[in-house]
Amino acid sequence: MRLDQFLKQSRLIKQRSMAKQACDGGRISLTGRTARAGTEVRVGDEIILNLRDRFLRVRILEVPSGNVSKDRSRTLYEVLEERDVISF
Repeated sequence: MRLDQFLKQSRLIKQRSMAKQACDGGRISLTGRTARAGTEVRVGDEIILNLRDRFLRVRILEVPSGNVSKDRSRTLYEVLEERDVISF
């Protein structure tokens, strides 16, 4: 599954177009490297989201094959680190 699709399916980012912009803007890393939207994700990969107001590091537990319910979307990843980013 593509990274931008996973971010949308897992509801880490609300829209796929926003996920693609974040990837293309260099704000998403996959296993230590800046990732493009089309990068394939696998179970065990770590994603770092360095967004405007939030820093989030997660590990992929499951890659879905199709649409996912809101409740199930939270089981696709494990949060390793989360913090708010304060900018001045």
